[in-house]
Amino acid sequence: MEKVSLMKNGVLRLPPGFRFHPTDEELVVQYLKRKVLSYPLPASIIPEVDVCKSDPWDLPGDSEQERYFFSTKEVKYPNGNRSNRATVSGYWKATGLDKQILTSRTHQPVGMKKTLVFYRGKPPKGCRTDWIMHEYRLITTTAKENWVLCRIFLKKRGNKTDDHEASAAAQLPVFYDFMAKERRADLNLLPANSSSGSSGITQISGKNEESDDHQEESSSCNSFPSSFTRKQCSN
Repeated sequence: MEKVSLMKNGVLRLPPGFRFHPTDEELVVQYLKRKVLSYPLPASIIPEVDVCKSDPWDLPGDSEQERYFFSTKEVKYPNGNRSNRATVSGYWKATGLDKQILTSRTHQPVGMKKTLVFYRGKPPKGCRTDWIMHEYRLITTTAKENWVLCRIFLKKRGNKTDDHEASAAAQLPVFYDFMAKERRADLNLLPANSSSGSSGITQISGKNEESDDHQEESSSCNSFPSSFTRKQCSN
């Protein structure tokens, strides 16, 4: 397989219109497993970086995009298996349970995915941030170096509170005082062309229209692996 180099000065450089968007299975089977066994990779697109030597915002690449790195695990204690994930300004802390990565055809486990969150400061009083890391590892390996594959990204937070309050305000019922109209009618103050409704409660609801004009287009290229997809085009 021809080795395609898409790295320049340690930074990912894809041709215009392409992005690197692999699945968990592709990361484990096509990249991590080949790296561990010293097999040729589909493309030289993932650099070797010790992710714990720098803070996540100082790692190579665009911090606004997902970044992928090959890294080796450093044990925290000489006789233990616990990893040392301390950085310059904080530390990575595991959260939740590890997830098995299964093959799509045989559904056999090929790897594990661990989710970690970055904290500023020193444990156990660190301040949680929005930096997330997915750490992929093989289930079994006989390699001397304990390689892992890391996906690091900054979690985007939307203002859900304001959206919820706006939606709730749009659904609030509006009450009309029809007794006031009757009193005005008794005083001959009600206009001749006015009429009263049959219900005392009217609910105002907003309608959101979504356009389906923009659809994501995908195309394949024989020069790139299946993990490369075309970006959405807009006129």
